[in-house]
Amino acid sequence: MAVFEIFSHAELRRYRSHIFSKATALQVFITLLTYILPLVVIYLNDGIWISDARFRDQPKIVFKKELLFLLYTTGSTQSYVTYSTFENYNKLQQNSLRIPLIKSVEEDINGDGKLDNLQLTLEVPLYDSENVVAIEMLLFFHYELHKHGSITMNSMAYIHHSSVIPGAKINVYGTLETVQRIPLHYKGNNIRFNTSIIDSDSVYASAYDLSNILKKYHERNVTTKLIEPYYAWTIGRGAKMPFIISVNIKYPWQEFMYPFTDLPTLVILSEDSKLCNLSVADLKYVSHKIQSY
Repeated sequence: MAVFEIFSHAELRRYRSHIFSKATALQVFITLLTYILPLVVIYLNDGIWISDARFRDQPKIVFKKELLFLLYTTGSTQSYVTYSTFENYNKLQQNSLRIPLIKSVEEDINGDGKLDNLQLTLEVPLYDSENVVAIEMLLFFHYELHKHGSITMNSMAYIHHSSVIPGAKINVYGTLETVQRIPLHYKGNNIRFNTSIIDSDSVYASAYDLSNILKKYHERNVTTKLIEPYYAWTIGRGAKMPFIISVNIKYPWQEFMYPFTDLPTLVILSEDSKLCNLSVADLKYVSHKIQSY
């Protein structure tokens, strides 16, 4: 049997209280809390407008087969021996030049098309009277990042270590990470730093001075750096044995910062809007853009 509504009546209840009562105080407190608490939360979280956003990605890094090193020695007339892959530098260092045996391997462990680490070994020939007590080394890389904008650049890693006891071998273990001073550009391909860090065409010693190279590199807004490297210094080099440099560097996933204001804006149009005449291709394009973020 059908049931019909015969009568309905809305009920309204009003609660009144004196101005100096607990109920009034509670109501005032709840009202203030409703408006003040969100403002406090916004203040503690650096404002209501997000200026920067972050994403995680693994940059494409490739060792350029370019390097420069100095081994500081004691017990001989030469205070250091050196070598680089730059011909003009080697010509300037004829008296201290030592040509090493170099082996390098880069691996793509997970098969995603991006290299994950570098294993580099150098065997530097030395006289028995030459005892290595310190090392400085520059390794050069090609760097690409193509998410939320693109950046292509040349970067490097700086390795340095010293010991009071002469060594026979040094093992270096580190992670090559990106150092940002400003957010990445969201639009376009940033190729500002896609130039050689060392002017290999120069015939002047100042172009290869480590202090000048590091100073110029430090002034860049985006660089790479060997983060928290571990050094294992082995002593006891045998007669006629080379000094061995073994470097193992990982290329990890990292967190990058970019301007939040550069994100594309999605505009929702109402059904009766005259701007709603979008084609199927336009809708597919918008859908693809939304999914990519």
